[in-house]
Amino acid sequence: MTDRLRFTAVALAAVCALSACSLAPTYKRPEADLAKSWSTQAGAADTSQLQDIPWESLYTDTHLRGLIRTALERNHDLRIAVARMEEARALWGVQGADQLPSATMSLGRTASLTPAGIVNNSATPVRLNRYDAGVNLVSFEVDFWGRVADLTKAAKSSYQASAEDQRVVRLSLISDVANGYYLVQDLELRSQWTVQTAQGRQQAFDLTLRKQALGAASDVDVATAQAALSAAQGDQLSTERALQQARNALALLVGGRLSADLPEPAPLDAQNLTLAWGANLSSDVLLRRPDVRAAEQRLVAANANIGVARAAFLPRLQLTGASGSASTSLNGLFDSGSRSWSFVPTLQMPLFDWGRTTGNLDVAQARKVQAVATYEKTLQQAFREVADLLVARDTLQQQLASQTSWVESQQQRLRVMEVRYQQGAANQFDLLDVQRDVWSAQQSRVQVLRQLLGTTAQLYKALGGGEA
Repeated sequence: MTDRLRFTAVALAAVCALSACSLAPTYKRPEADLAKSWSTQAGAADTSQLQDIPWESLYTDTHLRGLIRTALERNHDLRIAVARMEEARALWGVQGADQLPSATMSLGRTASLTPAGIVNNSATPVRLNRYDAGVNLVSFEVDFWGRVADLTKAAKSSYQASAEDQRVVRLSLISDVANGYYLVQDLELRSQWTVQTAQGRQQAFDLTLRKQALGAASDVDVATAQAALSAAQGDQLSTERALQQARNALALLVGGRLSADLPEPAPLDAQNLTLAWGANLSSDVLLRRPDVRAAEQRLVAANANIGVARAAFLPRLQLTGASGSASTSLNGLFDSGSRSWSFVPTLQMPLFDWGRTTGNLDVAQARKVQAVATYEKTLQQAFREVADLLVARDTLQQQLASQTSWVESQQQRLRVMEVRYQQGAANQFDLLDVQRDVWSAQQSRVQVLRQLLGTTAQLYKALGGGEA
C-alpha cells in the first residue's frame, strides 16, 4: 500500500470516528400521572417475577395447553406480527449499513468513435478504446452531525417496537384461546341442560295430552304445556347455535381444525388458575407491558428523527472514490504504470428550499408530541385495564361464592320435591319447575365461573406476564 493510500485510509477512519455527534434532544421518559398502586380486596401477593412465569404454569389443563401450543404455531395474526418484526429488523440492518463505507468492484470497457474535426480539428476520426478495473467507494456520508446515526437509531427503535407488538399479539392470543375454550365449555354444559329441560317439557306435554283425552286437563292446560315446550326447544336451538359459533371462533384462533388427539378437557370447576396475582401491586409493573414498551420505542424513534431534521440545516460531506487500473487493451490492464484512482469529496450546503427543511423539522417535532401523548394514553389505558380486571376478579369471586350457595339451596329444594313427588304430594309439573330452577342456578354459576377464569387470563396478559 502506498503512502497516499495509507494516508487516505487513516483519514477516512478518523473522519468516521469523529462523526455521529447527534443533534437529537436528550431523551427522557415522560412522567405519567398514575396512582402508585391499585387497591384491591385481596391480600398482598408477590408479583415481582410475574413476567418470568410462563403460561404453562398458569394453565394446568393439558387440553387447553395443547390448543395454545397449536395456536402459537398456526395462528395467522401471530405469523403476520412475526413477519412484520423480521421486516423491521431487516430495515434496521439496511439503515445501519449506511454508517460504514461500502465498496463495489467493477470491470468495464469504454469504446467510442468521434468524427474528424471534432477533437482538436483532427483530420481523421478519433477512436477510443479503454478498459477499467477497480474498487469503487460508493458515495459515503461523513456523519458529522449524527444524521445517519439518528436514522439508524430510529430504525432500531422501530424494530424494537415491532418486536413488542409481536409480543402483544402473542399474549393476546394466549388469553383469547383460553377465553374461547372456557366459553365452549360453558356452552356445552348449558346445551346439556337445555336438552334435559326440553325433554322434561316434552314429557309434560305428552302427559297433558293424555289427561285431556281422559277429561282431566283443559285446553288451557294443553296450551300452557305447549308454550313451555316451545320455549325450552327455542332455548335448546339458541344454545346449540352459540356453541357451534364458539367452536368456530376457537378454531379460527387455533389456525385450523381442532385436533382430535388432545387429552380430555378438564371441567370448568377443575380449572386451577391462581387468582392472587395483582394484589396491592405497584403501577410500575405497567412499564413492562409490551404495548407500553412499544409506545415508548416509537417515542424514542420520533425523538431521533428530530435530530435527523435538525442535521438537514447543516452541510453534508459526501465521499466518492475509486482505485484500480486502466488500459487501452484488456491484456495490458494490470501492467506496470496502468494504476488509476479518483477521489471526489463533495460538500453540500442547503441554500434555498422555500421552507422545506424547516417544514420537515416541524413535522418531526409534531410527531414527537403525538408519540408522547400516545405513550401517556397507552399507560393510562393500561392502568385502567388492570384496575377494572382487579375489581372484576374480586367481585366475581364473591359472586361465585353466592352462586354456589344458591345452587346448593336449589338442589336441596329439588331433593325435597322429589320425595313429595314419590309420595304423591306433588305433581310432575311441580317437579319440572324445580328442576328448571336448579338448572337455571347451575347455568348462572357456570357463567360466573367462566367469567372469573377469563378475567384471570386477561389479568395475566394485562400485567405483561408470560414469556416473550
